[in-house]
Amino acid sequence: MSNLKQAKFTVLPPEEVGNPNMFQELLKQEKVPVPERLDSSFPGFTNEDLPIERYSARWFHELEAEKLWTKAWQMVCRAEDIQKPGDHVVYDIVNASIIIMRGQDGVIRGFHNSCLHRGRALRMSSGAVNQLRCPYHGFTWDLQGEFKSLPTKWDFEHVDPCEMKLPEVKVATWAGFVFINPDPDAPSLEEHLDVMPEHFQDYSMERSVSVAHVQRRMPCNWKVAQEAFLESMHTRATHPQIMTFTGDIDSQYDMYGDNISRSVTPMAVTSSNLNDVDQALVLHDILEESGRMADADSSRHVLPEGMTAREYIGEMNRQMFSEASGDDLSQATLAELQDAILYSIFPNTQVWAGYFGNIVYRAIPDGDNHESCIFDIWLLGRHKEGEPCPAGARLTSLPDDFGFSQAPELGALGKIFDQDLTNLDAMTKGFKASKKGKVTLASYQESRIRHHHLTLDKYLGLDK
Repeated sequence: MSNLKQAKFTVLPPEEVGNPNMFQELLKQEKVPVPERLDSSFPGFTNEDLPIERYSARWFHELEAEKLWTKAWQMVCRAEDIQKPGDHVVYDIVNASIIIMRGQDGVIRGFHNSCLHRGRALRMSSGAVNQLRCPYHGFTWDLQGEFKSLPTKWDFEHVDPCEMKLPEVKVATWAGFVFINPDPDAPSLEEHLDVMPEHFQDYSMERSVSVAHVQRRMPCNWKVAQEAFLESMHTRATHPQIMTFTGDIDSQYDMYGDNISRSVTPMAVTSSNLNDVDQALVLHDILEESGRMADADSSRHVLPEGMTAREYIGEMNRQMFSEASGDDLSQATLAELQDAILYSIFPNTQVWAGYFGNIVYRAIPDGDNHESCIFDIWLLGRHKEGEPCPAGARLTSLPDDFGFSQAPELGALGKIFDQDLTNLDAMTKGFKASKKGKVTLASYQESRIRHHHLTLDKYLGLDK
């Protein structure tokens, strides 16, 4: 095609399109064995509306503060962010604050961020220290949380040093992610993750490392930001430029137990919203617009005669991802080399599966403000087996008036996130203006949202 920008195709009526079986049909074309983890797993739900109060009401936020964030496993950071003894991250969730620190013994622990003398926060920000010393009066603990010293010992004869160990929260890791749970009686992280370790076992996630980390305050409740990535049906209205290579309304939606859900959006195929899209345009647009392929320069690639864009992108990724990671990807499916396979871990973390190009999202309340949240994006690469894990990417914290496109490390993804951002402030305004007082969900395409709220109700005691 001489001028791809002038390409002509047909946009079909939105009421008449969508093929939720597309992904399974594509799997039948694979030339390597297809793992069972890609099978469909949809339990089906009822269709009651959700009260808007779940997003907008102060009382609901306070119920979450009491019964969700004190009980649930939460991803707080990447292990490569705290590689050395004394490296730590301060994780603030509503009114709680936890120090996640690597000890002198190499173990990662989580301490309640409060001095046992007068209650001052021991650390106000992440960083590296050789001990935990309260800046107020100098009470000091070692990197394992054991009490070391206090001033004027003669005046604290009533204090038993053996009772001055810093209180801890449960800490566990998976695939380089560090999780905490403030509830000492909580089930194990392994139990919480359900199928995740099994489904990710071939992706070398143990050698994953963050190559970008961008954070921004979002003008909405944390669940609104979370739900923006739980469905793909918003693509036509919000991201129309990616429909030439994204099977948005053709996505597969899956649920596993209470805590895990998944969407699978086929890539390098044209959305059912469009017709008569030339394969050369599909190839051009996915390279230029997706932000996840092994190469983003469309001028370097010409589609061979008789080959589909999906086949070409899959084989390109197979070669380049294999070279970058040192892994043999000869038996990888085209789906796992390019499709948007996005898992959600309740309550607030989402991880893209596949052999490379893994994106991670996390949304947490912005302190005690239920109409604002902190949204993090990580991009993960791999380091080769036998090589030491490099340091993780430095955090880019965007000002409130900056868009994600002003974080160059996000590449073409920045524009897509900015398009999502335009909806979020409008959601908060729309909730307040709503006469209906409820939101209505699609039975299938928004089933992951339904699944999320059903699990949330179990934590909050609203499932009776």
